[in-house]
Amino acid sequence: MGLLEGKKALITGIANDRSIAYGIAKSFHREGAELAFTYANDKLRKRVEEVAREFGSDLTVKCDVSLDEDITSLKEFLQDRWGELDILVHSIAFAPKDEFKAGVVDTSREGFKIAMDISVYSLIAMTRELLPLMEGKEGAIVTLSYYGAEKVVPHYNVMGIAKAALESTVRYLAYDIAKHGHRINAISAGPVKTLAAYSITGFHLLMEHTTKVNPFGRAITIEDVGDTAVYLCSDWSRGVTGEVIHVDNGYHIMGVFGKEEEEKG
Repeated sequence: MGLLEGKKALITGIANDRSIAYGIAKSFHREGAELAFTYANDKLRKRVEEVAREFGSDLTVKCDVSLDEDITSLKEFLQDRWGELDILVHSIAFAPKDEFKAGVVDTSREGFKIAMDISVYSLIAMTRELLPLMEGKEGAIVTLSYYGAEKVVPHYNVMGIAKAALESTVRYLAYDIAKHGHRINAISAGPVKTLAAYSITGFHLLMEHTTKVNPFGRAITIEDVGDTAVYLCSDWSRGVTGEVIHVDNGYHIMGVFGKEEEEKG
């Protein structure tokens, strides 16, 4: 029996089969979870429907998280189709492309608002709206962060600020939802070649650097993240909440290049 057998999980944020959310869906499916998926707009609908079919699901629904009415409609959809929910995977982040071109000092007011709304407030709004579907269960929520929340990553800019706010939000929500018996955690994933990643100026250099510096000398995969998400949403992590778990092959523990890396460089 899989670790998530009989669990009903909502997956958000899939753009294609290279998305971190896809890796999570793949691991969840392997472990026996039933899956439902959201797509942000009609442009992504066909892609998400194809992914859903791949994992034996016909449950897809539009949810633009900047619209309260879409989040309410999402709840109604799940209530109608499932009547309950065990797991929420929040893999949603966005900032306008121009916000990655210069520095944080050049961040526009509108770009800041959009980044915080889509990347952070959406977690609060979805948690609040979907909590009633988790009533009587030990629900689990997982969201995706990145090392740029802790340290300066050039060109990550306002998204680093948003991820820092997201990690703080996880801690505050962990306190709030514990009274209902639910848990929430974040995965700080190393860089992955996703569609969103290529919005960041110099991403290929970032990828090269983190791969070179981390102790294993290799990039992480979406499957690495997916399997960690299984752990965080299974009974095996029942005592874990409010945490940020790094899945970056140890990159975050490194201070400077070691002698071997200097010689290679």
